[in-house]
Amino acid sequence: MGIYGALSSAVSGLRAQAHALENISGNIANSQTTAYKRIETDFLDLIPDAPLNRQIPGAVQAQSRSTNDIKGDIKSVSTGTYIALNSNGFFVVEPKVGQSDGNAVFAGTNFYTRRGDFEIDKDGRLVNGAGYYLKGLPIDTRTGNISGSVPEVIQLSNAFLPAQLSSRINYQGNLPQVPKTTAYNPTVPGSELLDAGDYAGGTTGTPLNQIEAGDNALFLTNTIEGGSITVFAENGAPAVVQMRWAKVDSQANGGTDTWHLYYVSDSNATGTDAMWTRVDTEFTFGPDGSMTAPTGTSIDIANLTVNGVQVGDVEFNFGAKGISQFADVNGTARVTTLNQNGYGAGEFVSVAIADNGRVVATYSNGMRIDMAQVVTAEFNAANQLKRHDGGVYSATAESGEPITDVSGGGILGGSLEASNTDISEEFTKLIVTQQAYAAGTRIVSAADQMLQESLNMIR
Repeated sequence: MGIYGALSSAVSGLRAQAHALENISGNIANSQTTAYKRIETDFLDLIPDAPLNRQIPGAVQAQSRSTNDIKGDIKSVSTGTYIALNSNGFFVVEPKVGQSDGNAVFAGTNFYTRRGDFEIDKDGRLVNGAGYYLKGLPIDTRTGNISGSVPEVIQLSNAFLPAQLSSRINYQGNLPQVPKTTAYNPTVPGSELLDAGDYAGGTTGTPLNQIEAGDNALFLTNTIEGGSITVFAENGAPAVVQMRWAKVDSQANGGTDTWHLYYVSDSNATGTDAMWTRVDTEFTFGPDGSMTAPTGTSIDIANLTVNGVQVGDVEFNFGAKGISQFADVNGTARVTTLNQNGYGAGEFVSVAIADNGRVVATYSNGMRIDMAQVVTAEFNAANQLKRHDGGVYSATAESGEPITDVSGGGILGGSLEASNTDISEEFTKLIVTQQAYAAGTRIVSAADQMLQESLNMIR
């Protein structure tokens, strides 16, 4: 190989250590860059072809190695739209290339990033600190189901949330075997029952469909509270549905345990005007406390109207065994489930990304509506992705095609991934690189001196 070969090897070593220094300096410079992935340096020895008994050391070549599959530390932040990935995936993003007629124009090419510092821009899109826009799938706000298949730049709206009509009331609970109403007297058989004959226009043994305002005080003494809930008309007008249960027959009285459900239809009624309206269904129970009628899982409350607010037909859903009649020493109705599916109109307040990757908008009416589903992508060879400015990557033939995931797995809302650069480790590598470079220069100096000695031999 000779002196010139030694010089060539030494220079290749200097070049390789300079390349390593470049990677180290870049890692240190980006130690505080969100989700930055450090670059490692690999050294490859280049051995010239030679017979076995004449093998000689060769030169060296440096190449970069990505660490895209090594996560940085994840920290909690107060910004609701910041997200991190506790997986090997990447967020799917797209850059904006300009505007046309006031509308943003996007590149039409997917890029991939771990940088999750997304914030809402003036147009309602989620963009990170490097200027890349988050992509996802739209969600049907009525059903909560994903309504698309091709990821697109997430677009949020700060418009009012339209009201949703209450079409269902979910109700579950237990009615006491003996309701301890105000009129109940344990020494008087049947005192816990409501007798329609005691009310204006009522007849004993006949269902009392309405309660006049003048009989309200008496009605309250013969019934127990069944809970109340606010429902909404189609235009968002609220109506408070107050319910009371009246037991009208019992086994102890020689009949069947039978209950009627009433609700306030006009709280401002006076005199002979109807204040309470009966739900047109009888609830009966067997000796074991289970409901024997109605036999389904729900009934319909026809044309529900409260204080002039017309809600319409509402499903009263109690499930398979949602209402029971078990003995209760308190003699009151114990409601375990009471909710409904409507809401009034609301003004946009804020947006956040949940741990399942759902982009959730919050409104002034207290509703939280899923607007979009964040899409992530994984690669079989993530370290073979091509790097670009801003912490983004593009797929290559070596990385393979992206494997998309719409489940939201691994997404952490209100979190941010830090750089995976370890400053102490980089400084250690810096010292080693500096010493290796210095050693290489010594080889060059020694070779130079040997050449000088060779030239001096002819003097």
